[in-house]
Amino acid sequence: MQISLRTKLFLILLCVSLGTVIVTQGFVRWSFQRGLERLAAERQAQRLEAIAERLSAIHARDGGWDRLAADKRLWVHTLVGAPPERHRRRWAEPDVGDAPAHQDLPGRHGGRGPPPWAHRPLRELLGDLLAEPGAWPPRRVLARIQAGEPPRPLELRLMLLDAAGDIVYGREALLADAERHPLRDGGGLIGSLAVLPGPPITELADLRFRERQSGALWVIGLGVALLAALLAFPLSKRLTRPVVALQRSMRRLAAGDYDARVAVAGNDELGRLGRDLNDLAAALAQTEQARRQWAADIAHELRTPLSLLRADVEAMQDGVRPLDHAALDALHADSLRLGRLIDDLYELSMTDLGALSYRKAPVDLLALLSGELDAFEGAFAEAGIALALSADGADETRDWTVHGDPRRLAQLFGNLLRNTLAYTDRGGELRVRLSRRAGSAHIDFDDTAPGVPAADLPRLFERLYRVDASRNRATGGAGLGLAIARNIVAAHGGAISAAASPLGGLRVQVALPLASAADGARSRYNSGHPGTAAHSAGDR
Repeated sequence: MQISLRTKLFLILLCVSLGTVIVTQGFVRWSFQRGLERLAAERQAQRLEAIAERLSAIHARDGGWDRLAADKRLWVHTLVGAPPERHRRRWAEPDVGDAPAHQDLPGRHGGRGPPPWAHRPLRELLGDLLAEPGAWPPRRVLARIQAGEPPRPLELRLMLLDAAGDIVYGREALLADAERHPLRDGGGLIGSLAVLPGPPITELADLRFRERQSGALWVIGLGVALLAALLAFPLSKRLTRPVVALQRSMRRLAAGDYDARVAVAGNDELGRLGRDLNDLAAALAQTEQARRQWAADIAHELRTPLSLLRADVEAMQDGVRPLDHAALDALHADSLRLGRLIDDLYELSMTDLGALSYRKAPVDLLALLSGELDAFEGAFAEAGIALALSADGADETRDWTVHGDPRRLAQLFGNLLRNTLAYTDRGGELRVRLSRRAGSAHIDFDDTAPGVPAADLPRLFERLYRVDASRNRATGGAGLGLAIARNIVAAHGGAISAAASPLGGLRVQVALPLASAADGARSRYNSGHPGTAAHSAGDR
């Protein structure tokens, strides 16, 4: 099952939102529970302190615990903080007699009675309390404690001990688990309160509040999750919109529409990807245009000699031109020019593909260049062009060794020399200078007029390009010599460029790494030399 990117983003955003809600819910519930427990602990400490103060007042009034131990009702009302009227009168007037029994029940005294939650348990346990003097907590509460269910009210978990540690109110079996809090009167120890462990939250109101808040938190969590889902849907659509646009443009490019472009917005990864795609589309469009131009140029270059050759043959067939030795020589010359053009096209295609065989070995560049110039000396003399070679420090100590293919290097120098022969005016000059710079051998070919306009210098490396497109093919080549030369130089790890010559013509500069740097160039060539790229060059 294929899931779209938009659906994946929606699910990711929704899962992240739900995970955040769940984690937040857990943290809020934990924090709320901790806060509620701390609040309950503070309340319990306050109540324990209030009970201790009341017990200390009773001890100070009675001079001991005997009276409290004999009156269990006083103990109960002291715990809940609502002593009956008879006890109030006894604290102020000790000689007054007892009041009716019903006055001892909790809650009979307006405004100062115990809290409502304490009334019912104490009333129900009152008979049980009076049946066991000194026993606390009551028997029914004791059964719950022994079953592992401690009561929530603090008062049912308190026991009173005197200064000697004897039980005033309590049970011997429960003292081991109780936490003791000393009771003092004027700095002296008068006894201790033993507190049995119980639940962290004891107030019923707190429990109800916690339940209400828990329900509210779940409602809030579900609401936030629903809101996250509603927001994730349009957000995922917005995030995938640039991706969809990129996909459409890629499909147009795959279909051959190189005018496809993407509207780029922002500088994020998608924006940079859009710019890269636009650059790719522009490069593909340029390559397609170059391919069409290349095909048209080849057709043009092949059509012209073929048309001339066919016209001559048809003229001889029709008897317009006699079939003599001169006519055959003209046909042979045309066929040679056509063959050279085809050979140049083949050579260029091989160098573009990197398919030419290179048998590299140490080569004396000065000797190779001198031999090539000697081979062209007659042609230059016939064209009336002076030829000169100079080398910096050309003595026996100067090493001009390069690692290269001598046959291909000779082809490189021959193409450059033929370029000068084809375009330099009679009476001109070609100066070839060999120099050494930064571990490379530099060969400068400087000729005289005519020169090349500055605007045309970069275009000399376009295929089939000539500064004068109407120049006769008998004078100029097809515009492939410099292309082949550039690919050969690149295959040797070097560089070639064109500039204006101080002699008024063209300067072609070739840089080849010497033997000390040739290993790096060789490794680059063996791993896929630059000649594999589709270089475009032409002759002037």
